[in-house]
Amino acid sequence: MKTAITRPEALKLLMKYNKEPFHLLHGLTVEGVMRWYAKEMGYSEEEDFWGLAGLLHDVDFEEFPEEHCKKAPELLFEIGAEEELVHAIVSHGYGICVDTKPEHEMEKILFAADELTGLIGAAARMRPSKSVMDMEVSSLKKKFKDKKFAAGCSRDVITDGAQALGWTLEDLFEKTILAMRSCEERVNAELEHLS
Repeated sequence: MKTAITRPEALKLLMKYNKEPFHLLHGLTVEGVMRWYAKEMGYSEEEDFWGLAGLLHDVDFEEFPEEHCKKAPELLFEIGAEEELVHAIVSHGYGICVDTKPEHEMEKILFAADELTGLIGAAARMRPSKSVMDMEVSSLKKKFKDKKFAAGCSRDVITDGAQALGWTLEDLFEKTILAMRSCEERVNAELEHLS
């Protein structure tokens, strides 16, 4: 999986349709998580593709929330996104807002990790450190079981995502925490620079 789109082009598109710092933070975080997963899963040569899919996965969410994942192809074609990249991005909304099913391992990881990064981020903000660096799987499991905590993060999507990958929830939690640790400092610095 390759793309001719450059990261500056992708970031410019994201920022054209997303102004809220929270949405930019989420895009940058999912990008970093997907880059970590690409390397971890043996797809280093596809790291840019995985990362850009993560960066742009919610490109249409802020401005077109009622058309999330349906408006994305039109926006992505503005920068010449390949069909593979469009499919990967749209498929993260499978069963929620579109019928485009995640097929490639990367798409399944994006589907599972997207919601989970939101839950982990919310849990990190509750910690004295405000960081994932000292977060443990056991504390995340408690937050996951508390349906009132970060109620907007679908536990069903996270569970379905783990099952589609053939992973336990604990495996998905552990890997995604490690992925977020790998990029937290860089993401925070870039968000500060963009603000």
